Amino acid sequence: MNEAAVARARRDTPGCSEVIHLNNAGASLPPAVVVDTVVDYLEEEARVGGYELAEARGEDLAGVYRSVAGVIGAGEDEIALVDNATRAWDMAFYSFPFRNGDRILTTTTEYGANFIAYLQVAKRTGARVEVIPDTATGEVDVDALEEMIDDRVRLISMNHMPTNGGLINPAAAVGRIAKDAGVPFLLDACQTVGQMPIDVDEVGCDLLSATSRKFLRGPRGVGFLYVRDRFIESLEPAMLDLHGASWVARDRYEVRRDAKRFETWESSPALRLGLGAACDYALDIGLDAIWRRVSGLAARLRTDLDRVDGVTVHDKGAVKGGIVTFSVAGVPAAVLKQELGKRRINVSTTSVYSARIDMEQRGLDETIRASVHYFNTDDELAEFISALAYVVA
Repeated sequence: MNEAAVARARRDTPGCSEVIHLNNAGASLPPAVVVDTVVDYLEEEARVGGYELAEARGEDLAGVYRSVAGVIGAGEDEIALVDNATRAWDMAFYSFPFRNGDRILTTTTEYGANFIAYLQVAKRTGARVEVIPDTATGEVDVDALEEMIDDRVRLISMNHMPTNGGLINPAAAVGRIAKDAGVPFLLDACQTVGQMPIDVDEVGCDLLSATSRKFLRGPRGVGFLYVRDRFIESLEPAMLDLHGASWVARDRYEVRRDAKRFETWESSPALRLGLGAACDYALDIGLDAIWRRVSGLAARLRTDLDRVDGVTVHDKGAVKGGIVTFSVAGVPAAVLKQELGKRRINVSTTSVYSARIDMEQRGLDETIRASVHYFNTDDELAEFISALAYVVA
């Protein structure tokens, strides 16, 4: 992105005048068009009625599926809109009919919420959860994965980018192994959709979950699930209602044939339209340009952090994205977050509870997480480093 594009993005983002926002992996600052889309809809809904406005805006709401699909190279019938990324992932994962002896393969950096689901299903069914080893640089080892494949593997499930570090897992390489083996591949892309280009055909995943609030810069409370068209009818959601299925006789129902079978009837049209506006905004800027900007800013921030006494950067990965994690000797993460917050600098923290296997392997209990986006500037990073150096001095 050139300077004019960055300046435009900052003008479009009211929060840029209020804070230095380095918590985009938590919830990014939305552009004004997203805020206006949500607020305008809610105000009109209050005037004319919820059901009535949803019906009148039916074409606009249908367009959200096209916008979301455009971000990941999917078809609109392959998209389900749901409350959040966790619900999207759960709707996919809990649809698999695991049995005793089935193997679920995942990564050392898997999200805590997902791993709890693996353990629950293993407890209920007798399936086994197995962790694929890492490479020397920290990504999932695709050679080790290939050696683990046998006829008992029922699912490969992994994150594209962990919550506690900058690495990008080699999803496309995993996708090729999964396809060759005929094993379903579920990719949690909640930290990568919106910060880098993703094409589900190139990645080769059968299912992908993501959220609105992170790098897509959409509203909270909405996310989406992608399910490959040829895979949709092989999974029946763990719960259905009159949106996901039709009650065709007293003793029979029929599940709809598109990805909307993973949705429930009640939703927030305002938030969905906000998600659509966020997708359109990202596509207008260009995901290739966003990725170059984000990865470049993050690389610069890691270099600057390395120069601060007492700071240790913890990011692994041959390819790194917009999440930068570090710790400061003798300063608890929560204290550092609070002190930076007093200076209008937003960061986050991660703990062993969010990524236990990886954190324990590295002897880490907690880290500070600074996650950049394309609207951040070199001046903001310099101010952050200056504030950090002052706090730790």
